[in-house]
Parts: sequence; C-alpha cells; structure tokens
Amino acid sequence: MSKLLVLGLVLLLAGCATARTLDAAKPGAPVVYSGTRLDLYAMNGGCCAMDRFGAEAPSYPGVDLPASALLDTLLLPLSLLSVIGVSFQATGGL
Repeated sequence: MSKLLVLGLVLLLAGCATARTLDAAKPGAPVVYSGTRLDLYAMNGGCCAMDRFGAEAPSYPGVDLPASALLDTLLLPLSLLSVIGVSFQATGGL
C-alpha cells in the first residue's frame, strides 16, 4: 500500500501546478499562490496559461488544486519575500 501512495505522490508532484510555475521563473508571472491560480485559470477555461504563468496547466487541474493550495500555503513566506524583492543566493551540491 505504501508503494502505491508514494507512486501517487510522485505522479501528483510531477504535474503539480505550483512546481511548474516556480520552475518557470517567467518575469511578470504571478508568484503568490501561483499554482492555485494556474489551476483555477485552467478550470475556468483560460486559453493562454503559458503566456500568463510561463507554464502549462496540469491535465487535471481539479485533482491538482488541493495539493497546489497546500504547497502554495507552505511556500507563502518565501513567495511574499520574493514579491517584495528579497532574493536568496542559495547554492548547494557536493
């Protein structure tokens, strides 16, 4: 059962609107609750997600919406700092 749960989470995160919009880094794109906004945009028949958000909407935005809302809420402090202009010069790796 746990393997099925892990597989489901991986598939969900692979199509997660929040992950897609944060990875896009399009200038002028919404940052705060960006994944949730992308899902709602797609559910309301938005035509040009790539132009507005810099990322394609998930195939099933209604299924992705709860996970994106949760992840956007968890990342809200970082999103707000990004909007006001605080940047992070984070590096990592070995």
